[in-house]
Amino acid sequence: MPGWRIEGQYMETCSCTYLCPCIVTNMAAAPTEGECKVAIAMRIDNGEKDGVRLDGLSFIVVMVSPGPMIEGNFKVGLIVDDKASEAQTKAIGEIATGAAGGPMAALGPLVGEVAGVEQRPIVFEQNGLDCSVKAGELIDQALSGTPSPAAEGEPIYLDNAFHPVNSRLALATAKRSHFHAFGIDWDDASGLRNGHFAPFAWSG
Repeated sequence: MPGWRIEGQYMETCSCTYLCPCIVTNMAAAPTEGECKVAIAMRIDNGEKDGVRLDGLSFIVVMVSPGPMIEGNFKVGLIVDDKASEAQTKAIGEIATGAAGGPMAALGPLVGEVAGVEQRPIVFEQNGLDCSVKAGELIDQALSGTPSPAAEGEPIYLDNAFHPVNSRLALATAKRSHFHAFGIDWDDASGLRNGHFAPFAWSG
């Protein structure tokens, strides 16, 4: 299989109360709302697949787990930046679904339904400990990193985590989470929900 690589920045918010029990129990705990709805946003700063450059494009994996994540039966949909060409959209789709191998391939056996692919303008912004992502009318989410008392300007990190994006995740609370995509709906602006962010580097 031809090699590929992408690197950049990631952020997510989910419907679980901070701190999400899924991540600290290796996906064995029940989500705090009974099910976990999450939007995993990825901004590719540099990368390519099969000679197709992917620099500057973003994508979002939107997912719902109906119970403990380890039990699977996820419903998953993919939003790709509307700036992506047909070839770029195909490449991102293969990476994001795990069809091209890499970190997302490990989640494949847990997916029960692939809900499809949508294209929207995606705006991914990061300023210090604050991140936000919008994808048209489908996704509007923002988070604020949990400040570290030991290192000024740095968040508290969760290390050696089982997560497809990175094993080292910054802890954060969601300032807002609005998901309306693929029949997955969630609206919250309580400031009490979970978030994470991190750089990423994937290859396959």
